Amino acid sequence: MSSTHSPHLLFSPKKKSNNNENNHSFSYEVISTLESTGVHFRTSIDPGSYVPAHLHHAIEIIYLLEGNLTVIMESSVREYHAGECILINSDIIHSTKCTSPNKAILFQIPLSFLSLYLPDADQLVFNLENPEESAVRRTKLDIFKETLVQMQIANDIRPEGFILRFNSLLFEILFQLYHNFSIRVVHGNQTQRDKDRARLDTILNYIRQNYKQHISIEEIANVAYLQSGYFCRFFKKCMGITFLEYQNELRLSYIYQDILSTDDSIKDILERHGFTNYKLFRRMFFEHFEMTPTEVRKNRNAT
Repeated sequence: MSSTHSPHLLFSPKKKSNNNENNHSFSYEVISTLESTGVHFRTSIDPGSYVPAHLHHAIEIIYLLEGNLTVIMESSVREYHAGECILINSDIIHSTKCTSPNKAILFQIPLSFLSLYLPDADQLVFNLENPEESAVRRTKLDIFKETLVQMQIANDIRPEGFILRFNSLLFEILFQLYHNFSIRVVHGNQTQRDKDRARLDTILNYIRQNYKQHISIEEIANVAYLQSGYFCRFFKKCMGITFLEYQNELRLSYIYQDILSTDDSIKDILERHGFTNYKLFRRMFFEHFEMTPTEVRKNRNAT
């Protein structure tokens, strides 16, 4: 059965590798999605990762099947466990950390796709939290999770005509989201929000492409056509951290991945990703993972 694919702009971990070098990238990624579904859906098996502050123009749902996942969203830190469901609304800055293997259903719904069926989709906020508030809400969330599992089965097995089954479940779960888990909000000055988002897209893509080298404030400000002082305020307001902090967080994410996936020396890995301050690296690494790089590797080899 042939499939036609259509690109949707999402922000998610993108891992590239070849036989000559390890080349990992976390970026705004054009993810191919089946045109007959319009969404990104897969079973994710994560041996360990750290994804620094980022956003995507899509609703992201993560249903943890095994293991744990730490999510930092709008300055709130929470560790999720197997059986819990996480929903991250479109354009919400968040980061994730997985320090031991986990397995999850990853489901991303581009806002452009949702808007085809809900013209006011950009005025909706979705929330799966607090199922303990009532038995009815718990039941609705259980049905939502079961629908995700049925989507996973259809997507993994892909029987003849699976698109019919998957799409029927897709629209069922969108209906559940809309009727059971949505709140209508009114955003002020949508035009300015769109302009800021486009400018942030440009900034983050430039950092991703050049993170291994020194990027001065003047250089990155020029990319965004902003004065240096205004750029610093704009970036901190959008991302919640300074430009320099973000660049080091991004480097740290790649370094952590290489520590887990290679046996290269720590010195070589740091040089590969442009982290020149070893003392700062050790402090940041321990703050994030509560272990040294050597201890992380020992744990990896023990599993």
